Amino acid sequence: MFIRSIFLGALAAACLGIGAVSAQQKETLLESRESLYNNIYVYQRAPYMIMTFGHNKQLYTESVFDTGDDRILPIPYTRFMTTALMYAKDVHSILEIGFGGGRVAWYLHRCLPDVRVTSVELDPAVLELARKYFGIKDEPNFDLEAKDGRLFLSQSKDRYDVILIDAYRGPFVPFHLMTREFYQIVKDHLAEGGVVVQNVDPDTMLFDSAVRTIGAVFPQIELYKTNDSSDDNLVTVAYDGAERKADDLAAVAGMRDKMLGLRYPLAAMLAGRKRIDLNDTQTIDAKAKVLTDDFAPVETLKAIERHNRKLP
Repeated sequence: MFIRSIFLGALAAACLGIGAVSAQQKETLLESRESLYNNIYVYQRAPYMIMTFGHNKQLYTESVFDTGDDRILPIPYTRFMTTALMYAKDVHSILEIGFGGGRVAWYLHRCLPDVRVTSVELDPAVLELARKYFGIKDEPNFDLEAKDGRLFLSQSKDRYDVILIDAYRGPFVPFHLMTREFYQIVKDHLAEGGVVVQNVDPDTMLFDSAVRTIGAVFPQIELYKTNDSSDDNLVTVAYDGAERKADDLAAVAGMRDKMLGLRYPLAAMLAGRKRIDLNDTQTIDAKAKVLTDDFAPVETLKAIERHNRKLP
């Protein structure tokens, strides 16, 4: 997960979008961990736990946990990741790539305890700290895998109704999780009527290419913006087949809101829906290139290891 860069020691509540906090209230560093993949810092600012990754003398917020209520999603864009629930034809299985502190996956697990939720996280240290500080527990229908998300999918025969992608290394999505070949693997692992939802930073220079690359595999792309000044991220929704019409989405949203008792109603989020036309050069740069793998299939294992390597 990623919101925005925050200079070391300046984790202001307003930047995190987590409500009013006294200006005098400070973060307490509970633990730091230098793993193979990340420099991880866990802070406490009651009632919140905050997981950050350090990169280039800055901190990037990965997850915020309200210790008083594990169904609260303090970071606004994470709420919009749940829009997947009104697009999927069925909701029997959910896969998340990029766990962080596990807020979205745990929220979905708590709201849909009979649905199998699988989260894949590259860094075992992140999973360990999520269990230690972020209220994550081992429960039925909630599975955690310490593995690269692309490799996990490539080696899996399972299909999912919902695939969530929220993998970041500091300010960047690992490149091998942004290519046409990757999205084809994702598409191949969607069940009929399935949907893929991804957190995308609109400030990245590759934003237009990222959207065009998703569109090279999925004919339908829609965007949701939080309209929150503390969280500029966009959530993309992509799926195969015909467009889901607004009336149909509203009907499903209303039904699932009522059935699941969701903290963040799908019907309310539907108002932020924006359809993407890749031929509209006012929205997507016509010169943006489709991103492709820079390695042959036989080199996948070695190339992914290189892409995952932590920068000095």
